[in-house]
Amino acid sequence: MDGMSLAGRTAVVTGGAGGIGRAICADLAALGARVVVADLDLTAAKETAKAFGDTCTALKVDLGDPNDIDRFTTEVGDIDILVHNAGVSIVEPFVDSDPSHWDLMWRINLRAPMQLTRALLPGMTERGWGRLVFISSDGARAGSGGEGAYAATKSGLFGLAKTLAREAAKGGVTSNVVCPGPTDTPMVRKVSESHPGLLDKLAKQIPLRRIGRPDDIAGIVAFLCTDRAEYITGQTLSVSGGITMQ
Repeated sequence: MDGMSLAGRTAVVTGGAGGIGRAICADLAALGARVVVADLDLTAAKETAKAFGDTCTALKVDLGDPNDIDRFTTEVGDIDILVHNAGVSIVEPFVDSDPSHWDLMWRINLRAPMQLTRALLPGMTERGWGRLVFISSDGARAGSGGEGAYAATKSGLFGLAKTLAREAAKGGVTSNVVCPGPTDTPMVRKVSESHPGLLDKLAKQIPLRRIGRPDDIAGIVAFLCTDRAEYITGQTLSVSGGITMQ
């Protein structure tokens, strides 16, 4: 299919060694992109990069540390695709939540994407082509019990992505948000350990009657990075099995 190749493009995927991140790296690599697997866990990042061939490399980055983000952006150089996949969620009722947890989620979920984009977007617009994809959450769109601070930080990506879609359009750069619904990832599995039966309960509420898989998210992300999606920008797309509709 014409317009689906990413040969010659360089992509950075933050949180690239995680469940959804790894699937995104796999799909981008399969389309021919050179993929930089960016993750705090360098060992896992190297294992992910090795799994998808010689065009993939691994770089460590601590998204909670602005100085390390500066170091990373200098090291990574010119890129064409930036997928903001990394995120952290701490589940607790908002009135009982710890403000230090707010700060952690703000730094990783929102500030880091802002800082990375500010550093790497100018090169895209100068070269006349680029793709920004922000991984948010359906919990940020619809609300999610116990995830007030998480939803607040992830919903900030909506305004950022739409603003960038307007500002970067002249430079041939698109900017979109993908919102996963309940998805079988290590982070969700960890939450479900303290809530037995949670995943089964969620699956029963989803019209397609199953929890999402990382591949479900990766497919739409990869498409948004191709030339076939060049007329899609400023959009927020849910991948949720129909649990959220609009």
